[in-house]
Amino acid sequence: MGHESAPAWHVPHPTVLGTRHAISSGHYLASSAALAILDAGGNAVDAGCCAGMALAVLHADEVNFAGVAPIMIRMADGTTVSIDGLGVWPAGIPADLFLREHAGTIPRGLLRTVVPAAPDAWITALRDYGTMSFGQVAEAAIRLARDGFAAFPLLVEGITARQRGYRNWPANAAIYLPEGRPPRVGERFLQTDLARSIQLMADAEAATTGGRLAGLEAARAVFYEGELAERMVAYHRENGGYLTARDLADFRCRREPVLTTRWRDFAVLTCGAWCQGPTLAQTLQILEAYGLQGLEHNSPGYVHLVVEALKGVFSDREHLYGDPAFVDVDVERLLSTAHAAARAAGIDADRAHPGLPDLIFGAPQPLPEPKDYDELPVVGEGATSYVCVVDAWGNAFSATPSDGASTSPVIPGTGFVPSLRGMQSRPDPAHPSGVAPGKRPRLTPNPAIVVRDDGSVMPFGCPGGDMQVQAMVQVFLNAFHFGMPLQEAVNAPRFSTWSFPNSFAPFDYLPSRLFLEDRFPAGTLEALRARGHDVRSWPPFTRDAAAVEAIYRNARTGFLEAAADPRQPAAAYVS
Repeated sequence: MGHESAPAWHVPHPTVLGTRHAISSGHYLASSAALAILDAGGNAVDAGCCAGMALAVLHADEVNFAGVAPIMIRMADGTTVSIDGLGVWPAGIPADLFLREHAGTIPRGLLRTVVPAAPDAWITALRDYGTMSFGQVAEAAIRLARDGFAAFPLLVEGITARQRGYRNWPANAAIYLPEGRPPRVGERFLQTDLARSIQLMADAEAATTGGRLAGLEAARAVFYEGELAERMVAYHRENGGYLTARDLADFRCRREPVLTTRWRDFAVLTCGAWCQGPTLAQTLQILEAYGLQGLEHNSPGYVHLVVEALKGVFSDREHLYGDPAFVDVDVERLLSTAHAAARAAGIDADRAHPGLPDLIFGAPQPLPEPKDYDELPVVGEGATSYVCVVDAWGNAFSATPSDGASTSPVIPGTGFVPSLRGMQSRPDPAHPSGVAPGKRPRLTPNPAIVVRDDGSVMPFGCPGGDMQVQAMVQVFLNAFHFGMPLQEAVNAPRFSTWSFPNSFAPFDYLPSRLFLEDRFPAGTLEALRARGHDVRSWPPFTRDAAAVEAIYRNARTGFLEAAADPRQPAAAYVS
């Protein structure tokens, strides 16, 4: 990265530089907790798990302790693994339930529950790659839930927008609507039941005498087989849910292959087609096949090209992606240079495709009826958060914890909602991402890491549902094609296509819709309209444009460069 193409707009704060370790996450309190772990001798995995669990408390309306937590880890010796952190549909749920009894919709409530995966994901990462105990890394989450923290604008806005959902269940309303209303900015936000739940796990670990690994398993057992499991199962049994004791006891997160794709002098590491991870690599390959030469940053031609490449990738995602344990996804072909060239050849430089481009191979699925409304709706759940860490030894950690609490009930007495990520499955079991017992929904969260040929490493990611990959592509190209310093690459104005079926129920499809942050020249918007894009504006620095966090361990300079997105109360700290 260099400075020769740095933009002229105001930079809220510069890239921070350090020589030992770095943390960047979606909230400054999570980052400070993780930095304390690093300073105490923990590694990137210890610190990342600490921040991830803290984010489940701090971003309480966007991340659930019992939600999802996909993780990618690259150890200093080059060992790389992804832990899916994603639950499966209960074994007893009928595959055709939503077609047969719910008119092809996935209703709010218990029926969208999949097995909670995040607790097992954090513990699996700690067990196999960390050095500390569950109690050590969970201490910050327990403290923040028990003692509270100051409600911040993003939290207040999210709870306010979703308050009708929280009012559906008394246990949800008691947490998110204290005194019968959303919290106000600066008020103390408490989650005492959640603090008790996490403390139960830490206490079980502390009572174990069999060593660190036995202690981690004891903490896990409280959630998947002990008191917390019993509460979840009893509530589902009494209220028409499908989650059973066997579903919980049998569950373990999966180690999934990390996909590696070349882009210039980088290896781009993404998760598999059980999430939208491959779309990041696909988009970069298509843009490389088409050619970015001569296009100015965020010019009409550049925006148009990126959007059209994304449309082709989202067509592949819509029609072909699904849980590889159930669906034969030809990832090798999707990530091939031939497929990228074919997608690039289908891009019209002068005219926007009016919807989703046709498939190049595979069986197409029926598309939802197109919608037309002025603003993107408030997503019933989602939003997510993100954390990345690089430690003094060169280990890198990247994780995207998620799941909210407004469209499914909090289990009384626990403070958490068992993962409602079933809302990302399609009601039709014939769809590649359709419902099936034991199957994973197609997840939007997709942590990534890139490794440069000179030894530089960058974990990065963001919240934002269908905006995640779009933001990650833009930040990556800002840094490594246009040469911006990392923080400027994060700050730069963003754009976003929505010309595809949304990944969240009810899967709305907005052909040609294009949003741009309100920092683009008016002439750019008019030029894009002239190409056929349905252009709308977002406020500047809106969280709707996602919020990318990144750390670049620069092998050339020896510095750790860390950036945090000003679109949320994120923070990057270095030492």
